[in-house]
Amino acid sequence: MRISTKGTYGLRAMIDLAMHSDSGPVSLKSIAERQDVSELYLEQIFALLRKSSLVESKRGVKGGYYLNREPREISVHEILECLEGKLSIVQCLEDGSEACPRDQICPTRVLWKRINGAIARTLDSYTLEDLIVEARYREQNAPDQEGGDILS
Repeated sequence: MRISTKGTYGLRAMIDLAMHSDSGPVSLKSIAERQDVSELYLEQIFALLRKSSLVESKRGVKGGYYLNREPREISVHEILECLEGKLSIVQCLEDGSEACPRDQICPTRVLWKRINGAIARTLDSYTLEDLIVEARYREQNAPDQEGGDILS
């Protein structure tokens, strides 16, 4: 499993959106500028986020995007699955994949299931709010200092 730019940029954009939505909807242009991501790429990403009801949009001069729920109610897992699809480290564990003819006797299947479960639990345990707290902490501290992660 590898998280693509769609997932990484989308997660960064969601954090940015949450951090800057105090005064209303946030434009994709402003997110694109702050995150150094193409506005056209963000349009594709936000179309998926909107389809999954994670964000909503408002048209007009003061339009833009806003979260559909509170940041504490949105898990990182939910965001990444919206953008990447089901997250699995091996194909045989993906939903809808053809059953492996060796799944009943495979000596590694239990290992892959445990790793998938650990990844899912970790991603479920972090919310957008957790990442906002981390981002604000990093903004207040020198970015070149090591060992300052508060999520560790």
